[in-house]
Parts: sequence; C-alpha cells; structure tokens
Amino acid sequence: MQLFDTHAHIGLIHEDQMEQLLIIQLAKRKSVTHIVSICNSLIDFTQVYENLKTASNVYHAVGVSPSEVTNPGQDWEHKLDNYSKWERVVAIGETGLDYYRNYGDKGSQVELFIKQLDIARTLQMPVVIHNREAGKDILDILRNRLSDAGGILHCYSEDWAYARQALELPLYFSFAGNITYKNVKHLHDTIANLPLDRILIESESPFMVPSAYKGKRNKPAYLVETAQAVADIRGISLEEASDALYRNSLCAFHLPENA
Repeated sequence: MQLFDTHAHIGLIHEDQMEQLLIIQLAKRKSVTHIVSICNSLIDFTQVYENLKTASNVYHAVGVSPSEVTNPGQDWEHKLDNYSKWERVVAIGETGLDYYRNYGDKGSQVELFIKQLDIARTLQMPVVIHNREAGKDILDILRNRLSDAGGILHCYSEDWAYARQALELPLYFSFAGNITYKNVKHLHDTIANLPLDRILIESESPFMVPSAYKGKRNKPAYLVETAQAVADIRGISLEEASDALYRNSLCAFHLPENA
C-alpha cells in the first residue's frame, strides 16, 4: 500500500531540520511514501525547502496564502516564478480566499489569488486552493482563470451541490482528517458521490487530526485513518482506495508513475 499526502505543513509541525526528517521517516513506515510540503509564505518556503533537500519523496508547493495578503514580500511575483522552477516543486499554492479570518480586505485577497492563478497558467502548473467561507467567489474566479493544468480544492469543506459545479473544471477534491468524524455528513455525501478518480487525501498536518488521534498534533503518519474513512464511505477495501488515491495524486501533480 502506498499513500500520498497531498498537503502537509511540515514546517509547522517542527522547525528543526532533523525533527522534520524524522517526521517524514515515520510517515514512510506508515505507508505514506509521498508528501507535498506546503508553506504559507515565500520566506517559510525557502527555509523548509532547504531543510528537506535530501528528502527525495517530498515535493513542494510554493505560493502566498490569503493569510499573507498584507505582506506577500518584496518582489514576490518574481520570486514565485523563480522558486516554481526549483527541483521537486510541483504546484503553486497554497493560494485562495479566506473570508473567515480578518486577512486584509476581500479585494486584496482576490487580487493576490488572481495573480497567482495567472502565474500558474503561464507556468502550466496546478494550483493548491484554500477556501474558507469564500466558495462562490472562488468558483467564479476559477471559471475564468484556472488553466488546463488544473488544481486541488484542498481540505474540501463545501457540500455535494458545490462539488457538482466544481466538477465542470479540471479540479481534484482533497479531504483531510475531519472526515473521520461523524458530524460532517455533507463531506461524507460528497465523497460518496464524487467520481473516485477526482478524490485526494491530505493530512493538513499539524491541523485536522483524525479522530483516532484526537488531542494530538497531526502528522502525515496518521493519513491511513483518512484513507480508511474514504474506503468505508465508498464501500471498498483500503487497498483499493489507497491505490486509487495514490494514482489520482500523481495525476493531480502531473508526476510520472515512478515518482
């Protein structure tokens, strides 16, 4: 069995390089063979990237999240274009919109999001999309700006009706450890109805810990609980689910089968 963690904030689990590498080794022992490391800012990205240079099974997304809208960094667009060409960088992100937190004004968030979508289109790279209470605006923008390289709706939180609309675009739907809880019927319904080949899973570590580890900080090693939840909801074996989820992840990030 191979599992692919499509979204892990390695730098937020531990700042220390050795601790980060140990986290990755532990994940591998739990069948998590591939991880996409996510950073919220370009400054964080360069440090985490350097720390994980020797981890050949870790890929990277690079972008500026909505949380950094008031301070994306000097010359950030040029830096983003440059970093996107570094080895094992496979996506732009995370980017998107967050209307729940007070991250600047909505107009500034939209502008930051659109600029990164345009960079992704130029580079023909997929985007990792953050959505918190901004679903309509995100879908409207993606209809006009998403490239053929597609994207990932990370930590999916909308319902099946929203997913039906999003399926018209080249998007994958990534689910985190919260699907292991019983009080998220809208997510369970979405997973049950989505085409299996559009579903991904992520740890979103150190957040969104699965129910079996409630009270602990999340780690990529806990991803098997999320894979099992997908299997149970779909009525298939863990092996069948993990195989499909792994293949989907390779497709989402445009990676070869032998990645």
